[in-house]
Amino acid sequence: MTAALSLGTYRVRAVSHAARTALAAGSPWVDTAPNYAQGRAHEELRPVLEEYSTVRVATKTGFFTGGHSLEPGFVRRQTERSLDVLGRVDLVFVHNPEHDDRGLARAALHERVRDAFTVLEEFAHAGRIGGYGVATWSGLLSGTFTVPELIASARQAAGSAEHHFTGLQMPVSLIMDDPIRQALNGGGPLVQARDAGLITFGSAPLHGGELLGAMTPELVNLIRPGLSPAAAALLAVGSCPALDVVLTSASSREHWDDAAKALAAPLTARELRRVIDELASE
Repeated sequence: MTAALSLGTYRVRAVSHAARTALAAGSPWVDTAPNYAQGRAHEELRPVLEEYSTVRVATKTGFFTGGHSLEPGFVRRQTERSLDVLGRVDLVFVHNPEHDDRGLARAALHERVRDAFTVLEEFAHAGRIGGYGVATWSGLLSGTFTVPELIASARQAAGSAEHHFTGLQMPVSLIMDDPIRQALNGGGPLVQARDAGLITFGSAPLHGGELLGAMTPELVNLIRPGLSPAAAALLAVGSCPALDVVLTSASSREHWDDAAKALAAPLTARELRRVIDELASE
């Protein structure tokens, strides 16, 4: 099964236009953050979300322009603000918690994550958000934390096994391909998250656009002949085992349909492994 193509609004300039394009094409998720689009992403999304009541909305907490904080008071205020502006939120990701280490011991950082989870448990218990998770760039890859550790922190925050930790987001691409390789071998954070019942999101599938320059005709043909470089890269990521959602910032209907058509027929595990092995040999 291929991952669901969904809109990620990081680095999207015209957020409302991109959202209308993606939602009209059937995107099941919109992923955003208070600091995206120079702080305007939430405001631009609100009227579009009102037109599409079934799309699920993920945002983030813990990051602000020029800094990062997991202090409970900040997490609470920022989440309140997101709810006020967006109108509804299904999932709140703690945003790159590894950036809050500031020289802290690993155990102290985990305590900060648990404290942030405690605040989000309150929102979820009150029915104000559907759940929460972690969106990380390097935390899982560096070993700053693991999926079992995050789940343990959620249980501590909830005071029981009945927690609301429901999502995990991390970069997955043909550049940052360790998650793909690990999942093909039956392990790694994506498999751990799936086995725990979490929704898994792959961010930066084009690595901020840098990957497109590396998508040679030979590599595209190896993935699937006839695809555009962007569609081929997205197909490889969307075919990753245990990945539920792949986030893209495609803003034109042409680019969206191009990617969606490719993902409709995912690569087999054997085909995907051949691509990953070929990249490793270069």
